[in-house]
Amino acid sequence: MRTRAISLPDNGWQKLACNALAALGALIILGGCASTRPASTVANVQKMARELGGVSVEAARNGEDRRAIENRVATLLAQPLNAESAVQVALLNNRGLQATLAELGVADAELLEASRLPNPGLTISRPRSGANLEIEHSLHYSLARLLVLPLLKRTEEARFEQTQRAVAVEVLTLASETRKAWYQAVAATESARYLAQVKDAAEASAELARRMAEAGNFNRLQRAREQAFYAEATLNLARAQQAATSARERLTRLLGLWGDQTALALPERLPELPVNLPERVDLERTALTQRLDVLSAKFGAERTARNLGLTRTTRFLNLLDLGLTRKTSEGNSSNLGYELSIELPLFDWGESRIEKAEAYYMQAVNRAAETAVNARSEVREAYLAWRTAYDVARHYRDEMVPLAKRISDENLLRYNGMLIGVFELLADTRTQIATVNAAIGAQRDFWLANADLDMAMVGKPNLTSFATTGGAASTSQAGGGH
Repeated sequence: MRTRAISLPDNGWQKLACNALAALGALIILGGCASTRPASTVANVQKMARELGGVSVEAARNGEDRRAIENRVATLLAQPLNAESAVQVALLNNRGLQATLAELGVADAELLEASRLPNPGLTISRPRSGANLEIEHSLHYSLARLLVLPLLKRTEEARFEQTQRAVAVEVLTLASETRKAWYQAVAATESARYLAQVKDAAEASAELARRMAEAGNFNRLQRAREQAFYAEATLNLARAQQAATSARERLTRLLGLWGDQTALALPERLPELPVNLPERVDLERTALTQRLDVLSAKFGAERTARNLGLTRTTRFLNLLDLGLTRKTSEGNSSNLGYELSIELPLFDWGESRIEKAEAYYMQAVNRAAETAVNARSEVREAYLAWRTAYDVARHYRDEMVPLAKRISDENLLRYNGMLIGVFELLADTRTQIATVNAAIGAQRDFWLANADLDMAMVGKPNLTSFATTGGAASTSQAGGGH
């Protein structure tokens, strides 16, 4: 639809541009300060990671940031890594996390795009009417986009906040998995070192049995038992060394290390068990108020509800454009006018869009409820595993290992008194292998459960199964029967 033309002098095009700029100025006033950007796209993620997980994270935006991070990583790797320094290396050096942090920049750009006024359009056409050549200029602007701009901005702000929570979850998840990988690597190395001692003792026992058999002081059955124990000890050592290598490589991947950096130093032993466990009260309530996946699901439902309101508001305003036109003909003066374009809802009244938005809303509500239910269950499971793992590890530390040592000391007294022989003494020592190896595994399981519980309080944990404790310790049955 076009109104009648209005004549302009020769400088009409310049005036048209001035009028257009004045109109855009008015639109900017109507749009308000919509282009305000957040001070930092990473600041909120850093705050959430610090408050919920006690960790710090940095984004490498350029080469200078990357070099600073490499220097910090080199300083941390110069000393044997404890669990917390390993987490810090991972949060600084893991390239997958750096890629995730870049998502904040994408979300920030989308928010900035949604906050700014839409660009106007310019159309130039040259229709020919008989012998006359006409030139028509049209400057148009989307009023529909301008009307819904505040709603679009609020929607993108909510999406940006949700992206921040999702990235914070990735940060806390990486921290938790790195702690668990560190515990597993240290425990696997400790177990392999212990089984190497067992293998050396089994080798000495087998050699003694061979010599005694050659001297006629040992029968073939006794010698075969010692050889079987040595063979099994060798096999268990190979398995333990492979497990230690796998655990170390997994830790290396999480830390983002390569080349000479892979020669990182780890402590020889796991941290000691705490004297007492701290009190944990109102776990489910606390988790539901601070777990980022629950908050994301909740705000996702709220955002979908806002989108539903936006859909209902714009169901009749799918196309609404305001334009200025200037028409010039050969031998005639220029004509200036305006045009208004609107979509007529003759066939589609927007019911399908509203129905789809309502379906998305109900889907988001049910997802949020499912997330809350699962969060409660995961916290309960993680807490029970944490308590049980501590009780088991303490039982090994306070009961099983001291009892095995006491039995060993008593048998050593009997051996010194010539009441039992060397092979009876060795056979009793073999029964301690399972106890010691299981004690290492129980101590490891407690620290894994501790990391799982910490993660369950702030996000979705990757709960560890503790169906079995210990490891390669079946050597206790070899060499039996003495």
